[in-house]
Formats: sequence, C-alpha cells, structure tokens
Amino acid sequence: MTVPIRVLVVEDDPLTAEAHCAYLERMPGFQVAGVAGTGSTALRILRDATRIDLVLLDVTLPDTTGIELVRALRSAGIETDVIAVTAVREAGVVRSAVSLGIVQYLIKPFTFRAFAERLEAYRDFRARLSAAEVTDQHEVDSTLALLRRDRNAALPKGLSVDTLEASRRTLREASPSALSASELAERLGLSRVTARRYLEHLAEQGLAERGARHGSPGRPEMEYRAARSAP
Repeated sequence: MTVPIRVLVVEDDPLTAEAHCAYLERMPGFQVAGVAGTGSTALRILRDATRIDLVLLDVTLPDTTGIELVRALRSAGIETDVIAVTAVREAGVVRSAVSLGIVQYLIKPFTFRAFAERLEAYRDFRARLSAAEVTDQHEVDSTLALLRRDRNAALPKGLSVDTLEASRRTLREASPSALSASELAERLGLSRVTARRYLEHLAEQGLAERGARHGSPGRPEMEYRAARSAP
C-alpha cells in the first residue's frame, strides 16, 4: 500500500485554506496533515509533528512572510518540501523562493487542473527519488524535469492573470451578492463584453457560479457570484 504524502496547509484565509484542503482530498496519494493560519503555528506544527512531507505555503501571513518562514525552517534543520501557493508575483520573492529550495510556485488564482498538475508533478518527482538511487547526469536531469514539465494551463487568448485576479477578488468582495457583467465592467473599467469573458472563464473553472437574474423586462441577465470553494 502506498504511503500518502502528508501535507500541511499554511494559509491565513479560512475559505482559501478550506478550498486547498478540498482540492487535496480529491488528489490520490495526498493527505491533509493539518492547517495553520500563521507562521508561528506552522513552525510549531512542523517541529512537533511525527511526519509532514509537504507544505502548501501562502507567502503573505499575518505574523511573517512565507519566505521568512522557510528560512526559519531551514535554520531549524527542517527540510520539508514547500510549494508556494500565493498571489505574490514580485521577481525578488520568486528568486528568494528558488534560492530556499521551494519546489513549485503556484500563482493565484488557479484552477483545480493547474493545482492537480503541480501536485502530480511533485508526487512523481518524490516517487522517482524514493525508487532508486540517483547515479548519473541523465537521471538527475530527468528527475528534476518532472517538476518543470509543461502544465498546459495557460489562460485563453486575450485574458490576463492580473485582470482575472481582479475579477475574482471583486466577486469575493461582493459576496454573497452577485454581479452582472455590466456591474463588473463598471467596477474594473472594462467593456461589458470583456468583463463577461472573465466571468465566464471563472465560472468554467469552478471559481464562480452563474445564474439568471430575473425581475427586469426582456431577456434575463446573467449574474455571477464567487464560488464558496474557490481559492
């Protein structure tokens, strides 16, 4: 029987932490080992836990940064693998993450498919290292390549990550109320057609829920609200 990869979710937003746990529960070979909302709690859990194999780490935490937390872990001799799951995109933060050995950097918002592909890549990487002793350059290269393989999770042509994140955030801020494409367009300074494309993409990826808004004459207008399980 395969031993599951035990994962600690470090995320200060309860809904996002809940979503990450739900995603992990859908992934064969992974098990949620715990949830921490602060860096100090995460450090305590990692020091005391019998076995945690992987940390899903938000870079922005109430009491520290994810980068500083990883530095503290390494200073304490804790070599648990880390995947950053964050909206932070600054090049300096990414460089620091790479220098500290963070094995993946997943930028919010993301789909379950993107999440699953990165976790599967990590699982394959871990299995390769566990199965055999690495003995030559080809084996080293092919093992590391498992973490860098093409995810094929690009946004549709014409959509940007920044505007998608702004659309997702605006829906969450409006929750539990719903927004129409016209209302989102007004808030973000977009055309109605462009706003609808972003809303439809969020709905297709399970990050928003769509429904008909009744009460006005003519054809019902579609409205969208943030999905409860969306990160």
